[in-house]
Parts: sequence; C-alpha cells; structure tokens
Amino acid sequence: MTVSDRLAFLQEQTPLGLLPPNTLAQIARCLTVITLPAQRLVVEADQPPEGLYLLRQGKLETLETGIGGISFLPGSVLNLEALLLNQPVEQTVQTLTDSTLWFVERDQFQRLVQDYPDILQTFTRQLVEAVRRLSFQFSYEQERQAILRPYLVTRAKRGVVGRSRYADRLRGQLREASADHQPVLIFGEPGLEKDNLAALIHYGSSQRRTPMVQVNCGQLQASGADLFGRSGGKPGLLAALGEGTLVLNNPGELDPDLQVAMVRLIQTGQYQPVSRSGEVVPIQTSSARIILISEQAVAELDSLVTHRIKVPPLRVRKADIDDWVTYYLALWCRRRRLTRLTLAPEALRRLQAYYFPNNLRELQGLVERSAAQRVSGGTITEELIWPNQGRKRLLRLNLLNRYPALRRFLRSPWWPDRINYGLTLTLFAVVVGVLFLGPQPRQSNVALTVFWAWWWPLILLGFPLVGRLWCSVCPFMIYGEVTQMLTQQWFPDLSKRWPRQAADRWGGWFMFGLFALILIWEEVWDLEDTAYLSACLLLLITAGAMIFSALFERRFWCRYLCPIGGMNGLFAKLSMTELRAQQGICAAECTTYQCYKGGPAKGEGQETLGCPLYSHPAQLEDNRDCVLCMTCLKACPHRSVELNLRPPGIELWTTHQPRSYEVALMFLLLGAVYLHRLPEIQAQWGLALPVDTLAGHSLVSALLLALPAGLPLILAGIHQLRRLRNPGLAHRSFVKLAYGYLPLVWAANLAHYLRLGLLEGGRVLPVLGETVGLANFPWPFWMADPAVVAFLQGVTLLLGVVLSLGLSAKLHRQAGFSRWGQQGTTLVYGASLWGLIVGL
Repeated sequence: MTVSDRLAFLQEQTPLGLLPPNTLAQIARCLTVITLPAQRLVVEADQPPEGLYLLRQGKLETLETGIGGISFLPGSVLNLEALLLNQPVEQTVQTLTDSTLWFVERDQFQRLVQDYPDILQTFTRQLVEAVRRLSFQFSYEQERQAILRPYLVTRAKRGVVGRSRYADRLRGQLREASADHQPVLIFGEPGLEKDNLAALIHYGSSQRRTPMVQVNCGQLQASGADLFGRSGGKPGLLAALGEGTLVLNNPGELDPDLQVAMVRLIQTGQYQPVSRSGEVVPIQTSSARIILISEQAVAELDSLVTHRIKVPPLRVRKADIDDWVTYYLALWCRRRRLTRLTLAPEALRRLQAYYFPNNLRELQGLVERSAAQRVSGGTITEELIWPNQGRKRLLRLNLLNRYPALRRFLRSPWWPDRINYGLTLTLFAVVVGVLFLGPQPRQSNVALTVFWAWWWPLILLGFPLVGRLWCSVCPFMIYGEVTQMLTQQWFPDLSKRWPRQAADRWGGWFMFGLFALILIWEEVWDLEDTAYLSACLLLLITAGAMIFSALFERRFWCRYLCPIGGMNGLFAKLSMTELRAQQGICAAECTTYQCYKGGPAKGEGQETLGCPLYSHPAQLEDNRDCVLCMTCLKACPHRSVELNLRPPGIELWTTHQPRSYEVALMFLLLGAVYLHRLPEIQAQWGLALPVDTLAGHSLVSALLLALPAGLPLILAGIHQLRRLRNPGLAHRSFVKLAYGYLPLVWAANLAHYLRLGLLEGGRVLPVLGETVGLANFPWPFWMADPAVVAFLQGVTLLLGVVLSLGLSAKLHRQAGFSRWGQQGTTLVYGASLWGLIVGL
C-alpha cells in the first residue's frame, strides 16, 4: 500500500484525520505493518505504551469486565492518549479475529510530536471540547437529579412472598410486564404494596439502570407542569426521566384536563409542555414507561394499558400468611439484633381466620405489635394476636371453645346417629301407628296431642335458640337415609347427582306450593282433630323424603323440597346460634374439603360422608342450609368449625341473601295464622263466609293465605309509581325489605300455638290414659290459667311487632315512605292479630 493510500485511510477512517495533511503524511510514512492472530494481546493495562496502534483490518476487544468488553473496528486508534499524556495504558486489548495493525514506535511518535506541534495542539483542543461537554452534561445531570430526587424510587423493598397459586400467578404477571416497555395497570385493595410491585417490574426489566419515579396524582398541579414542564422554563418529570419508569399513584384523582393529556401520553408517547395562553409549543416525545397503580380499575385508562395486574387480597391468600409472618418477624428481629421469633400454631390460625381489610399493611402491624408485647420466650402465642373482627365475626362467641364438653358430645356417636337410629326411627313408627289405630279426636289420642300441642309450640320456641336443630333428628329424613342406604346396596346406579340449577330455580316454589296445599287440607279436613289424617300428612312428607332420597344423593328433599324444612330454614335466620367455619383456616390449611365432600379419618377428623345438604360451613351466609347435624365438626381435622352465639337474626342486615320464594313462604305462614283463626274472623267481623262446602271452604282458605301479602305488595307498587314520577328516588328491593316482617310472622305463629301448648299440652298424661284404655286412672295434669295464656300471647305478639319495627329500620337504613309504610303495615298486622288471638 502506497503512502497516498495510507494517507487517504487516515484522513477518512481514523480520528487522526483532524490533523493537517502534511503532518498526517509524515505519520503515514512512519507506519509499519503488524499482523496478529486471534486472541493475541495488543496492549496491556497499567503498562507503558509501546507505541501508537491503528487497526487496519480485523476486530479488537477489551478484556476488562467492568467496561463490558468494548469492541474496536478498523480505523480505531490505541494508546494515543497515553502517549500524549505520558501515562500507562488503561485497557488491555486483544485481537478478536485475525487482525492487521499499523504501528508507530513510541520514540518515533514522540519525535513526530516535537517536530509537528500541531499534533498536540489539535488533540488538546479536542480534550477541552470534551471537558466542556462533560461540564454541560454534569450541570444538566445535576438539574435532572434535582427534578427526580423527590419522587425517586431507588429499589424494590421485597419480592413477592408466598407459595400459594395466587403468589405464583402474580410473579408470572410481573415477569410478563418486565419483558417489554408497555404501560401497566396494577390495581387492588389498600395495603397490598402495589408500589413495590411496580418497582419489581422496573428493576426486573432491561431498563433497570434508568431512573424510576412515583407520583401521587392527587398532589399534581392541575396544569400538569410537574409532569410536562413549562415552555422556556423548568423541564418536567418526563423530560428528566428519559427512558425510565413513571409510576402514577391513584390516577382516578387526576384533574379531568390532565386526564386527557395522560390518555394522549399513554396512547402516543407525546405531550406538550405548559405554555402561556396563545403560545405555540412544539410537541415533545417521551420514551418513559407508564405504570398506573390504583385501588380500582380506571375506566378511562383501562383499555390503554397492555398489562392489567389485579393484586389478590390477603384474605384469599391465607396460605401465604405463614410466609409473610416469618418474613416480618425476621425483619423485626434483624433491626433489633434479636434471635429468631416463631409464631404458635394457634396464633397462626387466628390470623388465618381474620379477613384483613388493610391486607399486608395491617398484617405487618399486627406481627410487630405482637412481637413487641411478647414478655419472654421465642414464641408469639395466640393471646398476643388480636385483630379486628369482620361482619361475619362481629359479636360472636364460640360455644365449642367455651364449653369443651359440648364439643365432645357433638363429635360423639350420640349426636345425632344414636338418637336417630336408636330412638327417632322407632318412636316415629309408634306415633304413626297410634294415629292410625288409636282414638281419632285430639282429646283422646296422645300422639295427636303431642303433634299439635307439643311439637308445634316447642319447635317455634326453638327457632330463636337453636335454628334448624330439629332437622338433624327429623324422622322424615331418617327414613329417607334408610331408603338411600338400601337403594345404594340394591340399585347402585339409581342415585343421581343433584340438578342444582333447576332445584335452585324451582325447588323453593315447589316447597311453597306444597305447604299451601297442606295448610288448605289441614283447614278443610280438620287435621288438628283427626288422627288418621294427621298420620297421612306425616306419611306424605316421609314418602317425599324416601322417594327423593332414592333418586338423589344426600338430603336433596331436605334442602330444596320439604315444606317443614323450608319453614325451619326461614325461621332459623332469627336464631341466636350459628354454625360457621373460619374461612382463613379452611383456605390456608384444608386441601381435602372433608366436611363438604366426605372422606376417611384424618388427624382428629373422623370418617364421614360429607355434609348432607352439600353446604360448606365456611361459605354459609345464613342458617337456611345448615341443620346442625355436626358432620362438618366431626370431619374437620383443623378445628375450623365453630358453633357461635350471636345477636339473634344478625345475618338479616349483614350477610343475608334474599330469595323471593322465602318471602312468599313467609307471607303464607302469616296467612296460616289468619286461616287458623277463621272462626274468630267470622265472629268478630260479622262475616258469613261460604265454608259449608268443600269448594267454598278451600277457596276461602286460599284467599286468607294470600291476604297478608296484599298490603306490602300495594305499598311496593306505590313506591314504584313514585319512582316513575321522580327517578331520583332510591330503588328499594321488595324481596330484601320484606324480611322485616319475619319476627312478626314467627311471633304470630307462636302466639297461636301457645294456646294449645299451655291448655292442652299439660293434659298429655290423661290423654295417654284415654289412648291406652286407662281413662279412669287419676292422671296428673297441668293447665295454665286462660288469663296467663292471653298475657303470654300478648307479650309474644308485642315482642314480634317491636322486633319487626327494629329490623325494618335496619334493612331500610334511611327514613322515608317505604320504611314508614312497612312499619305501619307491621302495626296494622300486629293490631289485627292481637284482636284475633288475644282478644279485644
């Protein structure tokens, strides 16, 4: 290669092209050619430079890991700075491929610098320019850091703690968001450390070396100058951020105009600095990633983001609580240089039973407070854990913990199996036999007296105390279970799974219709005073239980179709006891669901067939679908099941789910009281109703059963008409609010049957004598004075009215036409029932 060719290469492809042509030509004449194979050292760090190297062909690379392996391509110059400043070489460079270099020895280069001063002058000017640029960049970086510093997030506090499927899914979502530079929306309840999740996305991405800032949208200027800067003035966060990450906390609090600008920024990456009125400002482009964190999804921005991450609340991640507690305790002990603390299993269960409205923030506070209250030892016990109680846990006392003997009895074979198969099964057959074969009038048949004068008052008195307890020893379903066991042995393929969708939709109305027919039959055929007809009624219900037990598994009849079960489930809502399970323990520790599905013995859990009503105790919202058979208590190996004492009927204004067929059944039961008092209605109101014929009596009975629903429905219709004229009126759910009449309905039925219980129930021994042919024996009897009966009936009705008035106020929450109308209707019904039952 000629000198002119070398000169052309130096001028066009190397930094030496800045020198004058005559100086450059002299350097070209001094170049010698060196050829090196791959992986051969060219220069070595911290050594004096041997001379000036110029890469002609091939590729070089530094070996310093801190620099990151810088490559040199043809035209690169090595050792120029070291030779000019008389310093050691800073980098070790080797050939990456076979390479050809031009070389000028050190002494020869020094003579060139002395002979041609413009070499030093040229590169000195270049160095000054470089220093000037560095100074400008330093000043800009200082201003940039001053803008970013108040909002800077320097690191993520922690990763995602936990091993549950929710934690695994959350990690996966964060990894997906970190893989690109697209906008993200993170939303969830308070206290879930959503800002830390945003930091995990940023510092887990390829942009981790860029800054990350977090801004509270409620504190931004309405003009947006904080974000966008001012034209001709101070730059905004976006300009200072570059390709970093901007986290906007609570974007729902943005000013409406600012929200429009934010939509544009997310969609296009463009924004305009704030300017004076009329000033034209060029559009700026931002390369920053936008992450929105909010407690709820933001409708205006939701469709603009690529990644939507909903953070699951702690109450559904109960399996992670143990890991979180361990983590918080480790932090607390490390700060205080203490040995490791542990959490007792009972304390962990109490935490898992809590619903944590403030999530991780509240859990951390609970753990740290409990650790600080610890007196001695390395274990935090249950007594130090006292979270707030939720609506489901409000004012509850677990009787199983308070009375261990009660737990032992309810888990024993006596309840209810030995009672059912040792007593109920036989006793029911005897009762039916006495009804068929014994004397027919009630005053002579002990079974008829027990059924109408004992069973009805006692079961009504039991509803506020023990809910649907009767259903656990009900003879109808005992015979149903016997039928089911025999069917499974003889016809194993006959039993089917429940048609839940159809049963949920129509089962309640079947129950309502069957109950209505039974009440009409009872009135028209005088079942109260006809023993064999009462036996037919019992056998009819038993036949239904047996047929459906043969067709379907478990207690399908009891849950969906039994009229007595429907009444029991309705009045059980007023009970002061409830069976529930601790949702946290069930979610965190249970994997078999033995209480629901059944299964073999596990731990202290016994072998069972599962809940006969297919109800999970942790999911119960009211007492309707729990018969207190205690199968779940026996099956649970984690002691999660509780039998709670509570304020009567508290579920009706907290967790209750209204159902239309229950409201219809409730008014039917209220109509039954008026139907039972048909003679008093005719006498007091001077009516001559057509009850002498079967058709007329049936029609009057049906009308009386439907009558109590009329006035509430009229009031509901009036409210709807008022809403049509005034759309601003709040919607009132008739089905939900109608439950306010429930205490009155219960009290009216109890007041009616108190007469039979207090006047005839005490004569059970003389009636027994007449039944067995010993009527002349001086049997003792007890009978209340009629005045006492009337007093107790009146007190019962007054109690029902007062409770209904209070419950209506709870359900309505606000005063108004609807509430006053319902309370007025309650008073009207109370007064009319007083006149019919107690007397004027």
